[in-house]
Amino acid sequence: MTVLELIEAGAAQLTDAGVVFGHGTRNAFDEAAWLVLWQLGLPLDSALEGPDSIASRQASAAQQAQITALFAERIQTRKPAAYLTREAWLQGQAFYVDERAIVPRSLIAELLVDGAIDPWLSAATREVLDLCTGNASLAVLAALSYPEVRVDACDLSADALAVARINVDTYALQERIRLFESDGLTSVHGPYDLILCNPPYVNAQSMAALPPEYLAEPALALDGNRAGGSDGMDFIRQLLRDAPQHMTEQAVLVLEIGNERGHFEAAFPALEAIWLETSAGEDQVLLLTREALLAGGLVIAGSDPQSMDAPGSESGAGSASPG
Repeated sequence: MTVLELIEAGAAQLTDAGVVFGHGTRNAFDEAAWLVLWQLGLPLDSALEGPDSIASRQASAAQQAQITALFAERIQTRKPAAYLTREAWLQGQAFYVDERAIVPRSLIAELLVDGAIDPWLSAATREVLDLCTGNASLAVLAALSYPEVRVDACDLSADALAVARINVDTYALQERIRLFESDGLTSVHGPYDLILCNPPYVNAQSMAALPPEYLAEPALALDGNRAGGSDGMDFIRQLLRDAPQHMTEQAVLVLEIGNERGHFEAAFPALEAIWLETSAGEDQVLLLTREALLAGGLVIAGSDPQSMDAPGSESGAGSASPG
C-alpha cells in the first residue's frame, strides 16, 4: 500500500470507530496522517500533494503491520495519539509528553509566538511565571519568544514536572527556566511581569460527559471543581484573588478558560477582561492587568465565599476544555 492509501484507510477506521479528536488534530484524516507519518519516520509536514509528494511511496509489509497495530492501539485504548507517539507539537515545536501530563494544546502558545501579548509588555519585562506548566511547553515557548526573560514554571504534579524536565533539558533552557512544585501560587517567587496560566477549568457537567480520550489525561489538569464548586472556576477564584501580590505594577495575567466564558463572566462580573483573538475565536483566552484585578476586589461578586476560602486545585499540566 502507498502512504496515501494507508492514511485514507486509517482515517476510515478512526471514523468508523468513533474516536474523538482535539489533542493536536481536528479530524480523522489529519490524525491518520500523523500516525502513519510518525510510524514511517517521515516528517509530519511531508507533502501529500504535488510533484515532491510522498503520497505514492510504497510501505513494506512490515511497515504496514506496524501501522495496523498502531491504529488498533489508538482505537482500542482511546488514548490520544500524542500518548502513543510520545510527541506533541505546538507552533512548530516538538515536545515530549506521556500520560503523566496533559497533551499540550494551549491557545496561549499562539499568542506567545505571534506577538499578540507584546503590546502589554515592555523592555522591562524580565520575570515570567508559567502556572500549571504541565510538560513546560508554554514555558519553553515563552523563553524562545522572549530571549531576555527568565521563566518560573510550576505545577502541583510532581509527575508533570518530571515530563517538564525532559522538555526543558531538550531545549537546553535549564539556565532560564526554573521548575518547581507549587499548589497554585503558594510557593512561587516573583514578583512577575507576566503570568501565563492554563489551569483546570472544565465545569462539573462537562467533566461528567468527557469522552475516553480526555479521561486518559490527568484529571487534575481538567477538573475545575476540586474545591467543591461546579462551574469550573474553583482554581481561578483563588488565582485571581492572590495574583496581584505576585505581580509587578505593570504586570499582566494571560488566562485560558476554554469554552467556559459564560461561567467565567458569571463568577467575575466586575472584572474588566481583555479577550484575545486566537484561532478558536475571542472567547477562550483573556488578559487581566494588575489594575483590573485590584479593581475587581478580593472577594469578587457572584462567587461563593466558601469556594473563595477553599484552596484552589492545581492542574497536573495545564488544560484545555474538550472540543
